Amino acid sequence: MLKSDEKYQDYVKILEEELIPAMGCTEPIAIAYAGAVARETLGCLPDELDIQVSGNIIKNVKSVIVPNTGGMRGIAAALCAGVIAGDAQALLEVIAGVTPAQKEEIKTYMDQVKLKITPASSGHVFEIDVTVSGRNGNARVRIIDNHTNIILVEKNGQPIFTKDVCSEEKETKTDHSVLNIEDIIDFANTVDVEDVREVLERQIRYNMAISEEGLHGNYGANIGKVLLHTYGDNIKIRARAKAAAGSDARMNGCELPVVINSGSGNQGMTASIPVIEFAKELQVSHDKMLRALVLSNLVTIHLKTGIGTLSAYCGAVSAGCGSGAGIAYLYGGDYEVIAHTIVNSLAIVSGIICDGAKASCAAKISAAVDAGIMGYEMYIQGQQFYGGDGIVTHGVENTIRNVGQLAKEGMCETDKEIIRIMVGKGDEMKAL
Repeated sequence: MLKSDEKYQDYVKILEEELIPAMGCTEPIAIAYAGAVARETLGCLPDELDIQVSGNIIKNVKSVIVPNTGGMRGIAAALCAGVIAGDAQALLEVIAGVTPAQKEEIKTYMDQVKLKITPASSGHVFEIDVTVSGRNGNARVRIIDNHTNIILVEKNGQPIFTKDVCSEEKETKTDHSVLNIEDIIDFANTVDVEDVREVLERQIRYNMAISEEGLHGNYGANIGKVLLHTYGDNIKIRARAKAAAGSDARMNGCELPVVINSGSGNQGMTASIPVIEFAKELQVSHDKMLRALVLSNLVTIHLKTGIGTLSAYCGAVSAGCGSGAGIAYLYGGDYEVIAHTIVNSLAIVSGIICDGAKASCAAKISAAVDAGIMGYEMYIQGQQFYGGDGIVTHGVENTIRNVGQLAKEGMCETDKEIIRIMVGKGDEMKAL
């Protein structure tokens, strides 16, 4: 792919747009961001908070620890953290600078403020709608479809900022329909690494740091440690364990940032850490590792594009397939090898559900990375899944489309049932 090609520039932009830093699980952080913007708009500390959220936000915020809150979980903690200590200009690092004094202030504020949480009824899969009230009146902030996509800011009923919901992706992000596996491989082979070095080096630094913290600390179910203790530290286990350890830490209150992929820190870690570990094991050049990371990240983004930001389909699956593709590339795999690795991987683990952000995400990451590795090992040993085997069909792009259809359309009712189970069938807010 030539550097002058429009597609080349699009691929660079997609990496820059998707591989961004975030501290904490991105759904509660998006709530904190909305709260910070709302307070800034109001111009004083609110004494009433009203938040409406879609079911998938409820699902992904309910059980995860909000960083910099002293171990608190849930929508109320995320919102109050943003209102009290959020930096609205810091986007997904909105509560990265919380002081010890502010942590105590967040707890006190939660006990005192009048706070109402209700399900959103607009039908958007991703919606956060916050209204704050105080001596200066009220302010409203509405986020739709992705974590920082504010479509409305109001003060005292008067719009300060508005954006059309239907056009937001076209206005703010590069069109992901330009992605396909053949061109992703071509781009990985030909990209000037200086064009992607900064974003990838940051991903390596951030994600490996939180992985090490997960292995040394005591977080969640300590899946990373369990894997190493039980199965040893050969490269196939180590790749799974280090990715899982990053999630152990991140889902359970670690205050280190990560570089996300497709709006998710778990996906960002799953797409990168196994590839980095295999690159070290194989002693490839640093630039070769960066090219493998280009491939892994773009494959993950491509798989997620047809699924959407939030779904009943576990996002770690897409990232595990991405890392499998990156590992195949490190071994010298060409288009045929990489395409079959992806198809094999998808056939193995496409049934994993997303039941929110929490400690068990680390175990799902381990399973997804294992499937990525298995997908590669199958093909180099002359084994593969064929078109007609379940959701697998002829051609990698066709199989990817099938998975997108399964996740986005077919699993809608599954998603609703998961949410009902998690929050109580009789009262959607009962367990929050």
